[in-house]
Amino acid sequence: MSNTSTDFKADLNDNSPLYMQVARKLVADVREGRYQVDQALPSERLLSEQLDVSRVTARKAIDQLVGQGLVVRRRGSGNYIAPRIEQPLSSLSSFSEQLLQRGYRPSSQWLKRSIVAAAAAEQLSLGLAPHTRVARLERLRLADDVVMAYEVSVIPATVLPRPESVGGSLYEHLAQSGHLPVRALQHIRAMNAPALLASQLGIPENRAVLFITRIGYLESGQAVELTHSYCRSDHYDFVAEMRRVS
Repeated sequence: MSNTSTDFKADLNDNSPLYMQVARKLVADVREGRYQVDQALPSERLLSEQLDVSRVTARKAIDQLVGQGLVVRRRGSGNYIAPRIEQPLSSLSSFSEQLLQRGYRPSSQWLKRSIVAAAAAEQLSLGLAPHTRVARLERLRLADDVVMAYEVSVIPATVLPRPESVGGSLYEHLAQSGHLPVRALQHIRAMNAPALLASQLGIPENRAVLFITRIGYLESGQAVELTHSYCRSDHYDFVAEMRRVS
């Protein structure tokens, strides 16, 4: 770990509280790569010594980073730089695959797995007849025990008759049954998290999140998956490679 913050000096022309100046310094250290994902921050005592500020100031500064989602607290262990996912838009992969490729441990906290009648919008997205039954899967997606997203997946019941049989990866389960999507259409937009969603994601109400809608298709062209994902914007980057057409 590099010695990141010993060059900090309070700006006498800055009217903001000292802990906010310290927090901005720490954010800059994180953004510039001086701290790596899953790396522990110095303790409050060490940080206060490095920066020549009080422990109360150091604690408040860390609180700011926790509130922004840049740092997570692990009880009995310390404060760590939170995971961040850089997801390319050119490839179709599952949440679990994305995390494993980047060295994180994926997991899910299941909220609901049920068979229900498809809603009108779901019928339209999946090309289903009225009153068609679908499996609805609701869960929180975690990386190294940090909540990254709230996700709702809808699959025709003919494809997934027993939603409770899905374990960690929906795509792995669909692959085993011969129904793995081979292409998908994905729409991404920003929205402000209402109270319930914010509570589930562990963020302040009205914090901006990424709302992603994905429809996955089989080789035959049949729509087999509709997934709505609400991703913490402080943990996700989406990357697209573009080429000029001559």
